[in-house]
Amino acid sequence: MPTKILVVDDEPDLSLLISQKFRKRVRDNELVFTFAESGVAALRTLQENAGVEVVLTDINMPEMDGLTLLAELKEKHPLIKTVIVSAYGDMANIRTALNRGAFDFITKPVDFDDVEITLDKTIRAAKEAQQAAHDREKLIALHRDLEVARRIQSALVPHTFPPFPARKDFALHAEMIPAREVGGDFYDFFLIEPERLGFVIGDVSDKGVPAALFMAVSKTLLKAAALTGATPDQCLDRVNTMLCMDNPSAMFVTVFYGILNTRTGEVVYSNAGHNSPYILRRDGRIEPAATTNGLVLGAFANVKQAAKQILLQPGESMFLYTDGITEATDLNVAPFTEERLQECLQRASGSALADMVSSVVAAVNTFAQGAPQADDVTVLALRYLG
Repeated sequence: MPTKILVVDDEPDLSLLISQKFRKRVRDNELVFTFAESGVAALRTLQENAGVEVVLTDINMPEMDGLTLLAELKEKHPLIKTVIVSAYGDMANIRTALNRGAFDFITKPVDFDDVEITLDKTIRAAKEAQQAAHDREKLIALHRDLEVARRIQSALVPHTFPPFPARKDFALHAEMIPAREVGGDFYDFFLIEPERLGFVIGDVSDKGVPAALFMAVSKTLLKAAALTGATPDQCLDRVNTMLCMDNPSAMFVTVFYGILNTRTGEVVYSNAGHNSPYILRRDGRIEPAATTNGLVLGAFANVKQAAKQILLQPGESMFLYTDGITEATDLNVAPFTEERLQECLQRASGSALADMVSSVVAAVNTFAQGAPQADDVTVLALRYLG
């Protein structure tokens, strides 16, 4: 696409000289020149001809001089680069023009070789400015889209606590903090039957938008399978089959899925490669849930998950988390570790679930000492009340 240049000068001979000097580049469709005799005519021309990138203008003209035109261009056409033409002895006006935003200047009598060098330099600067503005608009649009995506993803997980205010036999609290605008962690909980509460936490193998899309698919498939009443291992097997059928990105997800019998306190669960949750016993002990040796979902077809059971006594809790907690690092890249998490849980074991969750997140943030968050952070706390 040719570069459009507007030449503004009240001397008619200049248009002929410009056309003669650049005739080959005009013929090759590299440059297109438009001419105006005053600043007023130049502004009118700019309204009628979009895409002008460079203005070459004299300072001394009737109706509107070059300095006034500069001010108008800066306000109405900020991406256009301007080159001022004036006599060498008119250095005061040239300096004023440069201070008002002119990109460069040419002195009279005009040296057309210098004009070509100056125009080429100005064209490059104009195109760089236009590209920068285009990139900035794309970046703004991307941030806008990511903000919409963040709100959509946030709406995919429950945020109202307590989620079942009429129920006095269990309590729940959770928090999710993506490392970027969107992330790959998720949690969920839902009543399968009046006395069966499903709860799940997951962590996709990537971050950002790809992980968020895989997270949405994984969470949707899991809840759909869970609400059929399938056991945790059957549910994870079904989700794994669906994810492996069409997974060109080769992503995978770790998932812990459990079902609490709200009448007896029994939890049946299956763990597909996820961090083992901690069980907070009434006597103060903190122990990890026994592993089921399950593999991650979405990576290996035709594998079978296993299930195990634990029994919660009234007042006992389970604390589920993603590795964004234990693998959070400080400024020296030292990890938070499971040991520190256990210490936090020990201190918070008798507190309300909301306080327990917030205390763990606060401990991780304090430990990080301002180091950037490298991974999504998600926690889910469940207490059986009997």
